[in-house]
Amino acid sequence: MPQPPITAAPDLREMLAGLIATPSISSVQPALDQSNRPVLHLLADWLESAGFRVELLPIPGHPAKANLVATLGSARAGEPGGLVLAGHVDTVPCDPHRWRYDPLRLTEADGRLYGLGTADMKSFLALAIEAARGLTPGQLRAPLTILATADEESAMHGARALVDAGRAFGRHAIIGEPTSLRPVRMHKGVMAEAVRLRGRSGHASDPGLGNSALEGMHEVLTEILAWRDHLQRTHRNPAFPIAWPTINAGHIHGGDNFNRICGDCELHLDLRVLPGLDPDALRAELAARVAAVAERRGLGWEVVPLFPSIPPAETAAGAAIVAVAETLTGHAAEAASFATEAPFFNRLGMQTLVLGPGDLAQAHQPDEYLDGARIAPTLDLLRGLIARFCLAA
Repeated sequence: MPQPPITAAPDLREMLAGLIATPSISSVQPALDQSNRPVLHLLADWLESAGFRVELLPIPGHPAKANLVATLGSARAGEPGGLVLAGHVDTVPCDPHRWRYDPLRLTEADGRLYGLGTADMKSFLALAIEAARGLTPGQLRAPLTILATADEESAMHGARALVDAGRAFGRHAIIGEPTSLRPVRMHKGVMAEAVRLRGRSGHASDPGLGNSALEGMHEVLTEILAWRDHLQRTHRNPAFPIAWPTINAGHIHGGDNFNRICGDCELHLDLRVLPGLDPDALRAELAARVAAVAERRGLGWEVVPLFPSIPPAETAAGAAIVAVAETLTGHAAEAASFATEAPFFNRLGMQTLVLGPGDLAQAHQPDEYLDGARIAPTLDLLRGLIARFCLAA
């Protein structure tokens, strides 16, 4: 019996409004963190009524969170083809008092759609469902998968759980992060590292009574900045707008009172890593440099990640997903300094491209919006990708 066409999903405006109205903040601060399951249940209802097979995949250790996998059609034996349209359903926290509009209410004004997650990146999932409207499983020679993940904005628990499960979804993937509809085929990785020194407190009137961790950290920071200069001289990739790896010293704290020698000091670093550099090797080099200073000064030390590193990502310039997206958008694939779930998808055997309708300048900002003029081109683009990877003979 022929399958009915997709007709039951709500219209696009209703889907966008529903996603924005359902809060799903992820944060490393437990007081701000929220479950993503309510928004996944919305998507599941729409996708099931549209003919997709839907699975909710729990994330071990995080019972309030899950990933959603929705599939239309089936893979042919021995052919790992098909297209995955992926996005995270979580948003960053927001400051409602800084918004002109209610962040949890879709507001249309001046040709823009305002709301938390419009650009980054709930809207992409609604657009993916809309692009598939009218398709039936029998029309597809390769499956179309819509994938919604958890916690991209915090620790990427959703993408990491997919890798741990070893679950393959398709050969070609689009992550709809905000790129202004320009394809991005590689991006830097992100490391967040804590450097901790332990000295000995004492009365500030006599330096001999203690061993200052703060003074030791001054020397460590000098060493790290020299290392940063070395990395910038020796590692360059002109495809990136900032062509070298960066190190930012973003937080430092030591001691407890002006008249005590500082007994403990902690420095937090942000490292943005080019493709080809190994986060584990960089952490080992950082540790060796810290150890040399600490041991010379008789200080205890440790270097620990603030969260598991996000590796750099690169999809080959000649990959089919890159070539097709370049043709459909009219733009050559680029490189970006921000990070996405792409390296985790690539580990699952996908050729992954980052490509979405939002603007990065709107992400994480008050009055976040999606330009309404991007909707029609995005739907055309997604339908072109579906035709190429799921419908073409």
